[in-house]
Amino acid sequence: MKHTLTAFIGTLALSAGVAQAQQSFVVGHSLSPESHYGIGAEAFITTLAELSGGEFAGEQAPAGQLGGERDMIEGLQIGSLDVVITSTGPLGNFVPEVYALDLPFLFRDYDHARAVLDGDIGQELLGKINENQLVGLAWSENGFRHVTNSQRPVRTPEDLAGLKLRTMENRVHMEAFSEMGAAPTPMAFPELFTALQQGVVDGQENPVTVISASKFWEVQGHVSLTGHVYSPAAVLASPVLFDSLTEEQRGWFYEAAAASAAATRAEVNRLEDAGVAVMRENGMEVITDIDKAPFAALAQPAYAVYTDQYGTDLVERIQAVE
Repeated sequence: MKHTLTAFIGTLALSAGVAQAQQSFVVGHSLSPESHYGIGAEAFITTLAELSGGEFAGEQAPAGQLGGERDMIEGLQIGSLDVVITSTGPLGNFVPEVYALDLPFLFRDYDHARAVLDGDIGQELLGKINENQLVGLAWSENGFRHVTNSQRPVRTPEDLAGLKLRTMENRVHMEAFSEMGAAPTPMAFPELFTALQQGVVDGQENPVTVISASKFWEVQGHVSLTGHVYSPAAVLASPVLFDSLTEEQRGWFYEAAAASAAATRAEVNRLEDAGVAVMRENGMEVITDIDKAPFAALAQPAYAVYTDQYGTDLVERIQAVE
């Protein structure tokens, strides 16, 4: 009996130790739990729990619950947030070299973009992120961005003239749309749906993934598949959190981020195939027959915004990747 009681007490103590050792974390992002970000966040949480044997238990904070993307990145820097999945639009404000990824008509297709981010260039840029009070875990994805609006079909740059178009807080994007004739209006994503609903802005630009996840067809009648910018996403962690981890634990976080990126890309692939039909089924006029050359020609001054400060080397290297 004494031995049984001792064993029982020992089991309780061990269980208490495991409970005390378990660490909770939150993955913040700007979209719904059902979106490609939500799927990526869930893959991160599940993978980290499996790798750590339950040592880490996570949950999502979706739909901008923790603020806009810029707010969340700042939260990572000071340690008030743990992990964030974000577009690269606002990330350039913290890591200027990343602005190169947002240059219009830079990437030929998904294969080209993923080859760049999965290769040496992508690793170098993650290193730059790590130099700026952030931890870059992996490159994820949004997809190629397209224009939606509530006023008229957009087939040519002339159709953009005067449209109040919400953009990310990204000077490269704003310069490009100014040159193409629109009136760019930077705005945090959580504010966007209401701004479209109230007519504060006429339109916005995002990938099919975001248009679908956000149900923009409720406030936008037209979508034009301009594919003007490829939009990566980044899985980021707080350096404050990372400083508290062992090398083995850090490895788990990197593996979880890789699983997150893979799940997100798979969902992007699925939505790219199905998204046009879904938008049409929900009443949007989808313009697919677009000559991109005039848009690309007008957007060229946006390259100078980047290359005048950081040189042409990175842009040329990206363009040269097969």
